[in-house]
Amino acid sequence: MHQDPITPESSDPRRWGVLAAMGLGVFMATLDMSVVTVALPSLVQDLHTDLATIQWVLISYSLVITSLIIGAGRFGDMHGKKRLYLGGLGIFTLGSLLSGLAPNVGWLIAFRSLQGLGAVVTQALGTAIVTEVFPAGERGRALGVIGAVVAVGLASGPPLGGLLIGAVGWRAVFLVNVPVGIFTGAMVLRLVPRLPAAATGQRFDLAGAVVLMSALGSLALGLTLVQTRGFGDPVVTGLLALGAVGLVVFVLVEKKVRHPMLELALFKNLSFSLNLTLGLSVFVVQASSLVIPFFLQLVQGFSTARMGLLMMVVPVVMGLSSPISGALSDRLGTRWLSLIGLVIMSLGCLAYAGLRQDTSVAEFILRSVPYGLGMGIFLSPNNSAIMGAASRRQLGVASGLLALSRTLGVTSGVPIIGAIYTAHVLAAWPGGSGGEVAAAPTTALVAGVAGAYSVAAVGIALAAGLCAVGWFFERRRRAAPG
Repeated sequence: MHQDPITPESSDPRRWGVLAAMGLGVFMATLDMSVVTVALPSLVQDLHTDLATIQWVLISYSLVITSLIIGAGRFGDMHGKKRLYLGGLGIFTLGSLLSGLAPNVGWLIAFRSLQGLGAVVTQALGTAIVTEVFPAGERGRALGVIGAVVAVGLASGPPLGGLLIGAVGWRAVFLVNVPVGIFTGAMVLRLVPRLPAAATGQRFDLAGAVVLMSALGSLALGLTLVQTRGFGDPVVTGLLALGAVGLVVFVLVEKKVRHPMLELALFKNLSFSLNLTLGLSVFVVQASSLVIPFFLQLVQGFSTARMGLLMMVVPVVMGLSSPISGALSDRLGTRWLSLIGLVIMSLGCLAYAGLRQDTSVAEFILRSVPYGLGMGIFLSPNNSAIMGAASRRQLGVASGLLALSRTLGVTSGVPIIGAIYTAHVLAAWPGGSGGEVAAAPTTALVAGVAGAYSVAAVGIALAAGLCAVGWFFERRRRAAPG
């Protein structure tokens, strides 16, 4: 089906159909992550494996995405985003089907890698496609809707996963993606018009892609293994060093090739670089949410089902606030709202730091609201600023970098926050050891939550300060004559 392309200046009504199709794809990918996490205990039991092995069901998926996300974005800029998006969606759906039929844990990990290969394309290009068809005055609203869809996917994953596993078994967690994937593909074919390649007449930078994939893959794997091996392990140290060296080599390669995969001049744009850094910082700190299950289960004594419901508060608040913030950013600009969101999120971290053993359910919900509200207010304007700073031929790469800031931020944030949490638990528990944190007394566990979220509050406050400083210099530059 050939349709005329949409231009942002035309305010073509078909753009809302594009948003619906991309939103469904985002919902499926987000739901898949949160649902699979809930399935891990069942996978350990049914596949007769252990926790260390079953973690690779998540790790293999995220490693593929982290390693290939920018290359996928660049490929979409060169060869057309709609066709590549459909191909990625097809691979994701096939990977889901095979994962649901996997006979053992080894095949499941392999099929999850295939699923990640499809997901990397849809994640790299979804935001770019939305940005390409919406005018600048509506970009914030559209990305706010996408942010709300992400939040809804995160919130609905645990309860839906519990229902599917209880009624059918863990295989349903993967097989549910098959009909949704087919329906999403039909929507994309029907509603998304032709999107001509933006970076035509260029060759794909294979050397840069291989170097960057190796560097990001080494960093992601090193940051994943550090959670179980520690920073002193030689394998972890070697992987992190290899990743750092690889990034330096990548910059040198990109400076020399005629058609670089990542145009380094993009980072000379203050708005682009600053907002990408702020997003990365927020996702590093957002990993602090890993300590909440320990508090709810080990300190409060809640069941898994009740814990899942309470952990829905943050994504639900995000889902409600994100579209409003995105629409406001179209009128008021992105910087004010980004700064306000960071300040509220920092206060939310301090609210979590005040959790106690006798905290009631109502009080926990009230303490969760500012954290989710701050995230919702911050993300849409920040993402809009990042995508708005890129030219049309760079939208795929910009979207890939935006997705990379999420995946790499969480990957690096988990071991950092985990180490901070463990250190505070052990400081309040004389004679304890890091391997026995789950057995620590409740007073020590509460101290760990307080310590982790106090550090998180400082980190977000520093990000807010960076946002304010960047805004100041941006205003000075605009006010300068000439």
